[in-house]
Amino acid sequence: MKFTIFLFLIWLALPGYGQQRVILDTDIDSDVDDVEALAMLHTLADQKKIRLLGVVVTSPDPYAATCTSAINSYFGRSELPVGFLKNQKQLVHETRYRYSQQISEEFPRRLKSHEDAEDAVSLYRRLLAKSPDASVVIVTIGHLSSLQAFLQSGPDKYSPMDGKALAEKKVSRWLCMGGLFPEGKEANFYFPDPLPTVYCLQHWSRPVTFAGWEVGKEITTGGQYLKNRLSEKSPVYRAYQLYNNFAGRASWDQVAVLLLEESDKYFDTVTQGYCHVNDDGTNQWRTDHDSPHQAYLVFRPGANPEEIARLMDDMVSR
Repeated sequence: MKFTIFLFLIWLALPGYGQQRVILDTDIDSDVDDVEALAMLHTLADQKKIRLLGVVVTSPDPYAATCTSAINSYFGRSELPVGFLKNQKQLVHETRYRYSQQISEEFPRRLKSHEDAEDAVSLYRRLLAKSPDASVVIVTIGHLSSLQAFLQSGPDKYSPMDGKALAEKKVSRWLCMGGLFPEGKEANFYFPDPLPTVYCLQHWSRPVTFAGWEVGKEITTGGQYLKNRLSEKSPVYRAYQLYNNFAGRASWDQVAVLLLEESDKYFDTVTQGYCHVNDDGTNQWRTDHDSPHQAYLVFRPGANPEEIARLMDDMVSR
């Protein structure tokens, strides 16, 4: 009995005990909310509230992975694994991608190019396979092409299980920035291809909470308040400067990250029903029957979006 207690105490002392293990899946290219969301995760990791396992980059922008690597390096995690969605039909750096190339070129980074990044599916499988059962939170703040490819993956050197079985065994919950509730059409669900969203929702059986467009649009971050608190040497500062020179931006992606903390002060969830996604990417919250594992986010009565915005900006102020 004493030996068992001794082993339990050693287990409690292990690095990372009690922390949520997190994989971020981001389309960090055209909008700047991905940058602050990633920075918030680094802060939560610094505070020992999470263990950030890696970042999956789901983007056709060849600079997206190196931009991610530069941000990771700035926050002291240059060796954090970065995955990139390989075998895409076309990689392109568009004019609407306002900061990814500049961040990649102006800040130190471990990855020399997107080709140096691990394959997104392999990274998902490797990180999940070596994690304890039901221990990993997947946070998606972009379209779901990489998640779909992972769910469709077969056994490999990391695990004899297919992707769906691996997710069911290793993932505790999925936090998804996507959709418009109770119904509508939102970019992460339909652009560039709605079919990954349809597939993921049809084949996902673990708990999932949707942070819809209608919530994040009410929370404006990245304005003068953030500018005054950031170092000009920060890639977060540079990203907002390049994006709109600190004119402020809605905070869709940051909401999903904030759900990793105790968020009951600001948000409630609607749990009666389920999210249906049509082939064109439009979604509806249907109540003809319940899903035991789906929910979408709503503001609590009296929640102050400005207070939430300052909390988000404060989390990356360095």
